[in-house]
This record gives sequence, structure tokens and C-alpha cells, in this order.
Amino acid sequence: MKTIIVRNINATVDAVRPKPKEQYRKKVESIILDVQKRKDKALKEYEKKFSGAKLRSFRVSRSEIKDAYSKVTKEQIVAIKIAKRRLERTESALKSQLQNITIKIDGIKITKVFVPLERVGCYIPGGSARYPSTAMMSIVPAKIAGVKKIIAVSPPNKSGLIDPLTLVVADLCGVDEFYKTGGAQAIAALAYGTESVPRVDKIVGPGGSFVTLAKSIVNNTVSIDMIAGPTELAIIADSTAEADVVASDLISQAEHSPETMCCLITTSTKLKDFVIKSVEQKIRKIQRRKIVMESLSTNGFVAICKTESDVIEFANKLAPEHLEIITKNPQRIAQKITSAGLVLIGKNTPSSASDYLFGSNHILPTSGFGRARGSLGVLDYMKIQSKIESSKMALQKISKYMKSITSAEGLPNHYEAVRIRLK
Repeated sequence: MKTIIVRNINATVDAVRPKPKEQYRKKVESIILDVQKRKDKALKEYEKKFSGAKLRSFRVSRSEIKDAYSKVTKEQIVAIKIAKRRLERTESALKSQLQNITIKIDGIKITKVFVPLERVGCYIPGGSARYPSTAMMSIVPAKIAGVKKIIAVSPPNKSGLIDPLTLVVADLCGVDEFYKTGGAQAIAALAYGTESVPRVDKIVGPGGSFVTLAKSIVNNTVSIDMIAGPTELAIIADSTAEADVVASDLISQAEHSPETMCCLITTSTKLKDFVIKSVEQKIRKIQRRKIVMESLSTNGFVAICKTESDVIEFANKLAPEHLEIITKNPQRIAQKITSAGLVLIGKNTPSSASDYLFGSNHILPTSGFGRARGSLGVLDYMKIQSKIESSKMALQKISKYMKSITSAEGLPNHYEAVRIRLK
């Protein structure tokens, strides 16, 4: 991990924040256009190329799902069910607050109605790790929202199979259809539809560089949840923090992929030295060592700030996906954090636990988008539909103001459409 002395906060944040891999854009665009044009035929070719799978059909059958149950343990199912119940409790509590409202203004009735989306596509990453928990995080809130059809996609292995636990989790959570396809080609299939994969209204879920770029490209055709690319963790810590705890959290996040961004933000050079030393010692003994080393050496850093205020400003400007606060008074600092996908307060709130069992959603904004939104949730699967009903008297009341505004904007026929009703 490199050490950065923060003198100019904005410049430092711009320098360290992971940038979209724009060198992949043309390749991703090419894949999307090809799938749009050749549909299933293109999908099969890309799966053979990228995953090594020779697929006859894309849809996961009921027999495959049944077989998946025989390949997972009872302990795994119990753990998943506990995590599922906790997430359901959180999302159900939020949905219970969504009440349709009616506003009456001088004879005009405006109704705001929460309506679930018709069809949603959930992307579940694959790669060097498996992510059944991500299936849960994307499907459960969709189910609670009342989405009519929930479709999941995930890259198959070389044998053309989906990870058994991922299939079991998706089934337990209520997925309607599951397809064997991943990467940019899966995003294209969900956006435009193929002979096998249905077109959806919205695509949700995290992914690597190709998936993230693909989601941003198809966003002119289909809605997406957010930019949820390679994962990020920032830790605000002071001299009271345990170096081994901080080091363990950095390593736990770094094992996701070489693209992961992990950092420590502090005013304490002593803590920095202890943390770097602890990381170096721990790395020698861990699994997934190669990935962790590449991640921390490429995207890992310690930001040394002059003051606590600078630490807070730096964190808010960085707007990381996960932000841990391990300080003497973490609540006080947390109150000043305005931009992060998820804020984890105190040393007993590790980001790794939030990925599974806290009851929070681990699909979170990356690349600085924590400035504008938080985690995926039931609201992402609903839209607010407005319905308006006006009386003739109400229309009469606003007509002279309509004439004034439409005249100012040079749109006289807007007023005429009102005037003709008042004869």
C-alpha cells in the first residue's frame, strides 16, 4: 500500500478514485451491438469465448435447481435463510412506510401511487469467487416490492453450470427465471432481449469493468440501478484503532478482485506504520494471497491528513462504497459523513459482516456515486406514478396564469388547449 500525504483534498481524491476502464468501451460496445443483432447466436459464441461453456440452452431448468439442492449443505441453507430473514425485515419495514397519498388543490386532485416494476433483471457476478449472497441482495427487495417477474443472470462455469448455492439462494428468494450468461453480453441480452432471454425494464446488480460499462451504455434503452463496479472500502481510523483490525478489514475487502480499492484515512502516521506492517505480516499466511497483493499494491493506499476535519472532507469527497469509522468517538464523525454508499460505525461493525448478515444490502454505489445515492433497496423496484383529475372550475381558475406563462415561453397552443374547454 502506498502512502499519500494529503495537501490538496480535491486533487488527491481525483488521483486515487478508480477510473472507468474506458479502454474497454469499444469492445463492450461491439459485444452489445452484436448481441442486439444476432441475439442467442452471439450469446453462445461469447459464453464459449469468455467462460468456455458450450451451451445448448440458456435457461436453468427445474431439474438443475433440484440437483443444486443436493450439492449444498444444511448449514449453508440455514445461514442463507437467517440472512434472508434479516434483509426481508429491513426491506419490509421500509416498504411499510410507502403510503399512497392524495393532494387536493382548489378542485385539482393529485394522487401519488407506488407501483412495482413489471420485469427486472438481476445480475449476479461470477469469476474467481461465487456470489450467492448477491442473488439474495438483488432478488429479496424485488420480491418485497412486488415485481411481477424477477429474472437472474450469471456466468456459467466451463461445464455450462451455475454455482449450486447461487441457484439455491435464487430459488429460495423467489426468482422466476434464471439464465446462464454473464459479462457485457448478459447485460445486452437483458436490455434488448434475445430469442431466449426476455427484455427487462430495469437491470440491477454489481459487476466488473465490462458489466459496469455495459450497464452505462444500455442506460439509454433500459433503466439501471447505479454504477456498482469493483468494490471499495475506506476506513477512517485514529490512534485508538487496533492496527490488526484495520489490516484485517482491508485484506477482507481486497480479496474480492485486483480492481478493488481499499484505503485508510487517518491523521496518525504511527497507526499507518502499524497497519502497513500488520498487512504485510498477514498476507504471508492468507488464502487468495495473489489477488489481495495485486489489489492493495495497485489500488490500496493510506491517506495522511493534517486534521480530523480534513479526514472527514476527504472521505466525503471520495464517497466510497463502504466507509468504516474506527475512532474513539465514531458516532460524532458519522454525523458529519454525507457521502458514502454505506457507513459502518465502530470497530464491531466490519464491512464483511454487512455483506451477509447485518440485514443491510451489499449492492452499493461505487466510483463516487455515494454522493447521490445509497444501497439497493425496495424503492429501486418501484416507481411513483402520478394521477391527476381536474374540474372545469379549477381549470378556469388557472387559465389566466396559463396564458401568461405559455405566452412567455412561446407556446400559445398550450393555452389554447385549456381555453377551448372553457367555452
